[in-house]
Amino acid sequence: MSDFDFSKLIIDIPDYPKPGVVFKDITPLFDNAEGFKAAVDAIADHYRDSHITKVVGAEARGFIIGAPVAVALGAGFVPARKAGKLPRETVSQSYELEYSTDTLEIHSDAFAPGDRVLILDDLIATGGTIHAVKQMVDKLGAEFAGYACVLELAFLNPRKKLDKDGGEELFSLIKVE
Repeated sequence: MSDFDFSKLIIDIPDYPKPGVVFKDITPLFDNAEGFKAAVDAIADHYRDSHITKVVGAEARGFIIGAPVAVALGAGFVPARKAGKLPRETVSQSYELEYSTDTLEIHSDAFAPGDRVLILDDLIATGGTIHAVKQMVDKLGAEFAGYACVLELAFLNPRKKLDKDGGEELFSLIKVE
């Protein structure tokens, strides 16, 4: 694990997007070259020996961290996009967010037999987004290898939802208890 202090580049925004919520802004980590590289390296290093062939990033900030992690692992990158954004045949999965519901899609031909998939997002709150991505990975017959994120809001218990999948690993750089 990196000895970089990722938390120093996270800014709390009180009362956003609604009163009483403290939004964790991770964009300062992305715009800091040293921090961004350290985050990509830490996640890639954690999964270096896991034989990952594809990394799935959830729209939109999951693309920012997922694509360079895929490159670092020598893997392909698969975007999990909001409904209606992908041009070919897709599979879709709806899920609940903290404040609403949404749907993500992946191209139906995104995975080949034997692909090992890492699912990555910038922030994991309740686990609904990455759980939805996992359901699509399963539908398409790829082998799931793990979940990763920059920031885990542990106080929202995302691991409880993910444990229903069989207790797969969730690797996070920062945990907010």
